[in-house]
Amino acid sequence: MKPPIHNVFETLLAHYGEQHWWPAESRFEMMIGAILTQNTAWTNVEKALSNLRKNDALNLQTLENAPRERLIEWIRPAGFFNQKAVYIQEMVSNIRNRFNGSLDALFALKPFELRRELLAWKGIGKETADSIILYAAEKPVFVIDAYTKRICRRHGWIDDKAKYDDVAELFTQHLPEEVRLFNEYHALIVRTCKDYCTARNPNCAECPLKGFL
Repeated sequence: MKPPIHNVFETLLAHYGEQHWWPAESRFEMMIGAILTQNTAWTNVEKALSNLRKNDALNLQTLENAPRERLIEWIRPAGFFNQKAVYIQEMVSNIRNRFNGSLDALFALKPFELRRELLAWKGIGKETADSIILYAAEKPVFVIDAYTKRICRRHGWIDDKAKYDDVAELFTQHLPEEVRLFNEYHALIVRTCKDYCTARNPNCAECPLKGFL
């Protein structure tokens, strides 16, 4: 049976309205946030970003020149700070050395080329790469995270063996390739999982998607 992918989007949009993601003041800040949000809650990312903002560090030059120990202290609230400091400075180095410090040059790559480029960078996996492509580069890829897999699995659209690209294809096959649509859909899924489709004790009775079970 064809999964009701588009109907699910319309239901969530009617329930919540637009989410206006990604919460960042610049494309570069969004990229930093995509690394910081790995394995942590967004509230912790906000604290780390606030530290970076207070120290005028949300730019290539500051992050490139900052001692790693200082960067670690700035991003400590986000957890896994030693690893993430390495990832951030590696990203800065790649932008500087491979694209002359220009995000425009980086994002001029075609989506598949940009994804391949980002995946070659230390600490950038598929979810982080696709988040950057969708929210910073504004190219139509569908971001798959634990929330998306949870909703799809609980509604029987995927099984436990489904891989990242399989789940992404479930959405891209049934939706027009539109950045705004993919942006809103992913944000709405995250909101739904936080409010209703929690990992433990989901509130299916009041979930806006209860009609799809």
